Amino acid sequence: MISLLLAIRTESEANLHEHRMAKAKRTKLQRSVIKNRIGQVRKDFGLWYSSRIYIVTLTRIAPRYLDDDNLPRSFKAIRDGVADALGTDDSARSNLRWRYAQEKGPPKRYAVRIQIEVSGASR
Repeated sequence: MISLLLAIRTESEANLHEHRMAKAKRTKLQRSVIKNRIGQVRKDFGLWYSSRIYIVTLTRIAPRYLDDDNLPRSFKAIRDGVADALGTDDSARSNLRWRYAQEKGPPKRYAVRIQIEVSGASR
């Protein structure tokens, strides 16, 4: 299993009112950071995309909780980065299964924990 804790702030995309260029810049940065970091540790753990099922748990750590429909939306760029790093897409037909969680953190501290487990089952 791979477990990473990264100091990344995720926001509710539905409630964020910002210029499209600011959103694009944030999305591109998050996606590339995740892709590069998972790419670095992937080889160490022998994690290669194959016909096996990968269970990816994304945990948001922040001072406040998001409601259950905004939580998955806040992980969109991170989810894309994980899929990029594993050499696939994040569609329903891929071998990736997604889980979302959140934990309360101290004030003004934000992070994302990414856990990737290899299931014994094949696709």
